[in-house]
Amino acid sequence: MRKITAGLFVSLDGVVEAPDQWHFPYFDDEMGAAVGSMLGTSETILLGRKTYDSFAGAWPEREAAGGEDAAFAKVLGDARKIVVSRRELDFTWRNSEQLEGELVAAVTALKNEPGGDISLSGSISIVRRLLEAGLLDELHLLVHPIVVRKGMRLFDEGDDTIPLRLISSTTFGSGVLHLVYTRADSAGTGTYEDAKTHLSQTTR
Repeated sequence: MRKITAGLFVSLDGVVEAPDQWHFPYFDDEMGAAVGSMLGTSETILLGRKTYDSFAGAWPEREAAGGEDAAFAKVLGDARKIVVSRRELDFTWRNSEQLEGELVAAVTALKNEPGGDISLSGSISIVRRLLEAGLLDELHLLVHPIVVRKGMRLFDEGDDTIPLRLISSTTFGSGVLHLVYTRADSAGTGTYEDAKTHLSQTTR
């Protein structure tokens, strides 16, 4: 079964919208390595239409320009790119196609295909749906030390909690936290009566 990984830039107050307006001051070698490990090693990239349009409007030109980011642009161009959209799309960026069918069922089938890892970048609504459906194997959050105070948050309101388990955490020199989560079997149980036994017994 193929592993599905999602990576997101997120502010300290949970904002994931328009990271191009607050993210770049924190982009350094450590951040580049993290992004490269998420996107640059995946055989397939799953994208929402808006994220795809942003990528397709930039990366082919960067590859053609032959600059410092051309090699990474080529990696993205060579990857299989599957776009989630309710309307029929036309593609000019190579190796691009549209996901057919209902999202959860189609991604489940994609996950069960033979092949390498699948990654998501951005595409918040897709990340939410796949996380809720239990299809995400890893959720990479690059938490920036900035409070944006406006814009879409990562998690919306819902009826059910989604328990997660921390796999790893890394602190970059910039202050960004790279947190990697997977789904937990359950949220566990507990009350204040259980918690108070862990309070410090220090007295004045």
